[in-house]
Amino acid sequence: MAIAHSFVHPIVLCGGSGTRLWPLSRQSFPKQFTPLIDNKSLLLLTLERLKKINPKIMCVGAEEHRFYISQDLGRLNLHAAMLLEPFARNTAAAMALAALQFNPDDLLLFCPSDHHIPDHDAFHHMVQKAATAASNNQLVVFGVMPSLPSTAYGYIQKGIAKNDSSFEVVRFIEKPNQQNAEKLLLQGDALWNAGIFLVKQKILLEALMQHAPDILESCLDAHQKSITEAFESHQFVRPDGKAFEACRSQSIDYAVIEKMDNIAVCNFLGAWSDVGSWNAVAQLTPSDQDGNRVTGNAITYLSNDTYVHAQERLVVALGTSDLLIVDTPDAVLVASNKNAEDVKLLVEHLVLNNLTQATAHRKVARPWGWYDEVDWGDSFKVKRIGVNPMASLSLQKHHHRAEHWVVVKGVAEITNGDDVFVLNENQSTYIPKGEVHRLRNPSDKALEIIEIQTGSYLGEDDIVRLEDNYGRTQ
Repeated sequence: MAIAHSFVHPIVLCGGSGTRLWPLSRQSFPKQFTPLIDNKSLLLLTLERLKKINPKIMCVGAEEHRFYISQDLGRLNLHAAMLLEPFARNTAAAMALAALQFNPDDLLLFCPSDHHIPDHDAFHHMVQKAATAASNNQLVVFGVMPSLPSTAYGYIQKGIAKNDSSFEVVRFIEKPNQQNAEKLLLQGDALWNAGIFLVKQKILLEALMQHAPDILESCLDAHQKSITEAFESHQFVRPDGKAFEACRSQSIDYAVIEKMDNIAVCNFLGAWSDVGSWNAVAQLTPSDQDGNRVTGNAITYLSNDTYVHAQERLVVALGTSDLLIVDTPDAVLVASNKNAEDVKLLVEHLVLNNLTQATAHRKVARPWGWYDEVDWGDSFKVKRIGVNPMASLSLQKHHHRAEHWVVVKGVAEITNGDDVFVLNENQSTYIPKGEVHRLRNPSDKALEIIEIQTGSYLGEDDIVRLEDNYGRTQ
């Protein structure tokens, strides 16, 4: 299979909170980074699909998610640039910032990081066809042949065929109600809007200048004042925060694309899902004869049309019908599958009630590994900490807490004040309040410790970093 044009530059849009997949997806760890399919994240699957088009991929994401992105890039040995947005400003600003990194005639392929497209060959063929149309100074949107009258997607009504394998765009259609979705399906000329775009850099910037000049101006200002830093085999590009904060937040569809004349749509005939709800996730899992679908440690008994996602402990669904059950260590969702689209509203309700489970997991990923808050009280907290091979935490100290570390797996190199020593399994050390310390994994195997914190204040902001491998010193 021939690979798409070498001058196509893939740009992966890694923003979005994925609140419809709560409680697995949360603001601190959105769905594009969670291992949803074959123990791979949607971002990793996207990168696998794009690297055959051009391995020089740019990722646009939030500063707080930069190490999730770099980890997936590292798994594929991709040397990429990461454009780190200081604030979330929707897709128009993200695409404008990315476009400013390229030359006028470069073809830019903008792809969401959270879509599932299993047929790579079909996707590459689609890009090839779209590249012909985009080379003729058109912005090309990808449309998917609808398989059902979905109310979860926007639609594109296509017109007559052009001589470059694309079609004219008659109109864009907002997410319809059920009746209108059924009419669109029967029309035969309506496609789901996949949110994937291919366009020359200069065509996109000209469209922004015409239809959203304020967004382009803010992004240009932020771009001109940006800072570029090297990290391992990657590059961090940080636009100026003050300039970007002033940028208006709007999607590229509303701000620009729906107002353009030189626009075309290409049919994508392969399987596609935006994995935008638990119903969509369930459809990616094989069902039994009763329509039940199970991921993880779960059993259905005397049940039908029930989806269960269980990460760790056993979850049993007995006599259930038409349910979605999602279990995580600190929150469980039980919902009618008819209300899958309402999970986003539920999360908004949880946020208003100041519930931390709405935005953060109990287990938190870090660039060096992870930690899990096992137990806590007024003056103590117990964490289980995992450190990746050859990784280390920052050299740090705390003003308000002392810590006791017990090694339960692997080997730990400890810095405790002026002393540096090694601890093996079942050995421990005590770190007094205010003492400079560091935890490092010197081996090629995983390290796990139990950390017991005691003190008057145990917040994560009581960390004074003196030295850090990940650029987090203040």
